[in-house]
Amino acid sequence: MKHQAGKFILALDQGTTSSRAVLFDGAGRAVGMAQREFPCCYPQPGWVEQDPLAIWESQLSAARQVLREQGTRPTDIAAIGIANQRETTVVWERSAGKPIHPAIVWQCRRTADLCDRLKSDGWADRARAKTGLVLDAYFSGPKLQWILDHVDGARARAERGELLFGTVDAWLIWNLTGGRAHATDCSNASRTLLFNIHDRVWDDELLAAMNIPRAMLPEVNPSSGVYGRTDPALFDGAEIPVAGVAGDQQSALFGQGCFEPGQAKNTYGTGCFLLMNTGAQPMESRHGLLTTLAWGVDGRVEYALEGSVFMAGAVVQWLRDELGLIETAAESEAVAGSVPDTQGVYMVPAFAGLGAPHWDMRARGLLAGLTRGARRAHVVRAALESIAYSTRDVLEAMREDAGMALPCLHADGGAAANGFLMQFQADILNLPVRRARQQETTALGAAMLAGLAVGFWPDRHALLALDRTGKEFLPAMPESRRADLYAGWKQAVRRALDR
Repeated sequence: MKHQAGKFILALDQGTTSSRAVLFDGAGRAVGMAQREFPCCYPQPGWVEQDPLAIWESQLSAARQVLREQGTRPTDIAAIGIANQRETTVVWERSAGKPIHPAIVWQCRRTADLCDRLKSDGWADRARAKTGLVLDAYFSGPKLQWILDHVDGARARAERGELLFGTVDAWLIWNLTGGRAHATDCSNASRTLLFNIHDRVWDDELLAAMNIPRAMLPEVNPSSGVYGRTDPALFDGAEIPVAGVAGDQQSALFGQGCFEPGQAKNTYGTGCFLLMNTGAQPMESRHGLLTTLAWGVDGRVEYALEGSVFMAGAVVQWLRDELGLIETAAESEAVAGSVPDTQGVYMVPAFAGLGAPHWDMRARGLLAGLTRGARRAHVVRAALESIAYSTRDVLEAMREDAGMALPCLHADGGAAANGFLMQFQADILNLPVRRARQQETTALGAAMLAGLAVGFWPDRHALLALDRTGKEFLPAMPESRRADLYAGWKQAVRRALDR
């Protein structure tokens, strides 16, 4: 199918398990998509790594594939937008662009001891005040410190300006522009534990605390704006503007059109990420949430509260790949629905610790409430229910912090296609859940940011006119049943905590 020139935005959605490239038209419709998977490595318990070159090659391959399959010439693309797995950390050589170590993935827990040392040195409150984050192995700064400490000669090379650091967005921008741009956006910078979200600069005190040379760090730019143009060698001589960048969760918030304070979305991907727009001022959390930059657009920044659940769709993958209880992720919906309840079985998927609001790096997963009558379907159902319970944990904390009553929860991500999960989510929250019309909301957000930068869409009003909402799930569970189920979940979580 041939498309008219200049009518499309190419969004690169670089995720934890795959790289996708999505073509969007002026109506915000995904008219083509290509996806390339790449592996994670687990060299030790709790460690997660990826090959940075595999990330880049899979993303470039997906981009070329979608253009080829849709009959779209590179000159047809008005701009490229990037949404990326966030805290994953890459260090590479400035001269050759060669990574010096595997990427340390956001799920990796190897830096737990580093974080504990920073806490014991009195950094917990100061880091939170500056960055909005908690001292946890989740974030990029300690991962970067670990690489500098463990790769021979790395710190000396970094101090000489020979090495560069970036989250995955910066790594992609570097490669897309042929090494001409070393940059990130403010939303990704705010996930490093190195960036002051109030002054919006790299923080000298935090850099010193982690012994990180400033020369390694990328330039921080707005989320919507031209970062550079693609190397002509990549796309048949075309020099396409790279014009929109945001961390995947902030990108999904933008893609859902949550432009007003109090609007919230949950993305059901590998992890589960609930974000609420809090407007022009950062809102400090008192209940274990993160304060983060949402985006920088039109000369101003906006903030969000965030709760991160480390394992969501990854739990379904575990059922499929490690336990063999299902053959496909989609099968989990029918299996879970084949029984009326879990017979008291709860799963706490703390495979990589627990995120918000518990923040226990050493919590471990468990199955609780097993009896001889527990069957495959009960375990599968418990796994899906754990995603919804974890989301309620975060939402309860968010309501307390923001003092706002949500009218609904916007839902997107691959696992949002599971109708059982969405209905149970509405039931356990006692709140309508509105599923995005298309799963590519994260990519759409990146496309919207890029499109704004180059005039593809004139303003946010035009973005709000795009048709985004799909099916709505309404709560139907009796309150007594809801309360009993949630009480059982909280008891199971207490057993999983390392306390």
